Amino acid sequence: MNTDHVVRTFVEYFQERGHRRITGSTLLPPPVDPVLFTTSGMHPLTPYLEGRPHPLGRRLVNVQRCLRTTDLDEVGDNTHLTVFEMLGTWSLGDYEGRQSLGWGYELLTQGFGVDPGLLHATAFGGDGRTGPDTASLEVWQERGVPVEITTDDNWWSNGPTGPCGPDSEIFLWTGDTPPQSTPTGDDRWVEVWNHVMMRHRRLDDGSLVPLPQRNVDTGLGLERLATVLQGRTSVFECDVFDPWRRLVPALWELDEPSLRLVCDHLRSAIVVIGDGVSPANTGRGYVLRRLVRRVLTVLRRDDPSRGLGDLPDELFRHTLHRFRQTVAPDAVRKVLLDEERRFGRLLERGRQVLARPRFRGPLSEEDLSYLHDTHGLPRDLVRSLRPR
Repeated sequence: MNTDHVVRTFVEYFQERGHRRITGSTLLPPPVDPVLFTTSGMHPLTPYLEGRPHPLGRRLVNVQRCLRTTDLDEVGDNTHLTVFEMLGTWSLGDYEGRQSLGWGYELLTQGFGVDPGLLHATAFGGDGRTGPDTASLEVWQERGVPVEITTDDNWWSNGPTGPCGPDSEIFLWTGDTPPQSTPTGDDRWVEVWNHVMMRHRRLDDGSLVPLPQRNVDTGLGLERLATVLQGRTSVFECDVFDPWRRLVPALWELDEPSLRLVCDHLRSAIVVIGDGVSPANTGRGYVLRRLVRRVLTVLRRDDPSRGLGDLPDELFRHTLHRFRQTVAPDAVRKVLLDEERRFGRLLERGRQVLARPRFRGPLSEEDLSYLHDTHGLPRDLVRSLRPR
């Protein structure tokens, strides 16, 4: 089942249950949202979760592209991507978590054919402010799915203030042995679907007040689910990365961790540029600049002649089509090549700075901070420029 089939199955299942499909937004959140990028499908829906009527009704479904900078250092493992797609559903004051989890179980086991014995769930155990999520616990117990009760891991919020609530997460076993332990005890349990019972608003003082309506907000990671359904062990092996894994190794000889980072960061950079972001020293532009320069640092670590001009057009076309973007591939390529030229000038300046007597010995934290703050040289670049 390829990713397009997964999307169709998901959307049609919820449309048959009264959900209207809404168009996913770009990676740029609404102006009032403090985050740099859309990190989940709920960002564009915040006003409706807070009580404003949605023009398409109380039951919604969509596919949303997301970017999470908090996972940058984890990219390269089996589950984390910088830019990814999230399948989402919402009940805006309509049905509650029990119904949502029941549908989730049915879709996974009947629609996608997941063995129920490979499922594990988690649920909120309560804290000093709110009680335990007994409804979710009962849903899983009725279906024979093991449940782990946690507190911090099963409370979802959109930041220090705003909509929040307890959640129940669904995990799939990806190990080559029979399932064992629990999601917090074994990372072979991979989270694929989070159901948030969004009933509260956190205020500036940390207190909770009820939202005007009781919502359900769910998010299912498309690439993670596709990976499991396709019998793969890593998101970098699912079908959306097929052209990347076919074409990039033919350009550059890379070990597996480096190949994953290069594919993820270049793919993410194309999507970010496709949504209108340009490299800069702050904000969204800095995230894009960091992605591109991390790729260039890896590529030139073993061969300074490697460059982005060699990237095949197919990778640009495939990625832009995958994320439903209309920008011309040549326009995206130009942004990447312009940033590569800036990086080249930074490298030359970095070599000159590091040749100074002060930096010939071991570098201290003070040295690394100075090089970054004064000369714009990040520590991973400094290490790559130092003689081996």
